[in-house]
Amino acid sequence: MFESLSEKIDRAFKILKGQGSITEINVAETLKEVRKALLDADVNFKIAKTFTDTVKEKALGQNVLTAVSPSQLMVKITHDELVKLMGGSRTDINIEGSPAVILVAGLQGSGKTTFTGKLALHLKSKRQKHVLLTACDIYRPAAIDQLKVLGEQVGVEVYSEPENKNAVQIALNAIKFAKENHKNVVIIDTAGRLAVDEEMMKEIEAVKKAVNPSETLFVVDSMTGQDAVNTAKTFNERLNFDGVVLTKLDGDTRGGAALSIRYTVDKPIKFVGLGEKMEALDIFYPERMADRILGMGDIVSLVERAQEQFDEEKAKALQKKIAKDTFNFNDFLSQLQQIKKMGNIKDLVGMIPGMGKAMKDVDINDDAFKGIEAIIQSMTKAERENPALINGSRKNRIAAGSGTNVTEVNKLIKQFEDTRKMMKMFQDKNAMAKMMRNMPAGMKK
Repeated sequence: MFESLSEKIDRAFKILKGQGSITEINVAETLKEVRKALLDADVNFKIAKTFTDTVKEKALGQNVLTAVSPSQLMVKITHDELVKLMGGSRTDINIEGSPAVILVAGLQGSGKTTFTGKLALHLKSKRQKHVLLTACDIYRPAAIDQLKVLGEQVGVEVYSEPENKNAVQIALNAIKFAKENHKNVVIIDTAGRLAVDEEMMKEIEAVKKAVNPSETLFVVDSMTGQDAVNTAKTFNERLNFDGVVLTKLDGDTRGGAALSIRYTVDKPIKFVGLGEKMEALDIFYPERMADRILGMGDIVSLVERAQEQFDEEKAKALQKKIAKDTFNFNDFLSQLQQIKKMGNIKDLVGMIPGMGKAMKDVDINDDAFKGIEAIIQSMTKAERENPALINGSRKNRIAAGSGTNVTEVNKLIKQFEDTRKMMKMFQDKNAMAKMMRNMPAGMKK
């Protein structure tokens, strides 16, 4: 995410490395490169200039403390201004009402319908809401079917009237249905077009006027950069929406839309989509995004994702198995599946401070675990529960069954044994103390 922008801003700050003080000359040189990085990221020229002028003014007005280098100070000022540019703080979605009505708008292909399904799951699982999805796209033949498939995936009911071509009436009927069936949130998926047109605008305006939504969200593909910002501006002039949703952010190396939209339409980014999985939806935090752009990682979001997949009862059971040295391949597989649910692997690694830059040229395939899963699933129940049973002939059978080879099976068994030893060591305080005593002196600090 935003790899290109992060790399160019990092290069810009290197101008100040080794400088003893902040001067008008070295600040100007640094910010010239920062401005170029923003323009390359498809940020509007006026926004990029205003941003760098503000940073320059603040940088030249500050004295550098002895403990802080000029480059560190510039990073701090730039970070603070990036946070402001993207909205300052998180803005929550309004789900007040009986029922609360959320109207979702956007162009066709922006990921609008997929987002609708993700939002339904988010409200159901994290806010304990009884959600009704509503299919108001009366033009795209597969739109209703797509929403029904998504509804089934997330366990949320979908209201549709396939023969009705009146979007306003469908929306009103859905709200009535929600009240009768004790649903407290109605999400309305509206029609998108390949481009903004008058017919589309009139219809979405009519739906909004009729249902008086608690929240109107505009969904836009972040990878379209300045086009996304321009489309948001056009929609906002007609709809006066409450917030923006940026989809496909995991594939956006530039970041122009995320940096420009708040400034242009003066509406907050509320959610970001980070993949195709229904769980791949994050609340937008400007400060965390600024951290990631400047290569500081996002450890808070990483911990939150881990906690979402954390099952306390399973964790206690696993701890007992480790203590008794009965951790097996079933447990190993379960841990892998929990990691997969956390999201895109490269994105997760990028949340660790310093790792984004280190991994920028490394291709981490999201299917990396498939071979491991295939090997474990090719084992018998007895072999998974008791790995000591796996001898040479069994390895040959497992390799054939998983489409791998014996070398890969041996490699996995070694990884499993190493993991088991490490887990056992963390349970054993004496072993940990011994390991610490044997560490080189410099590493203990």
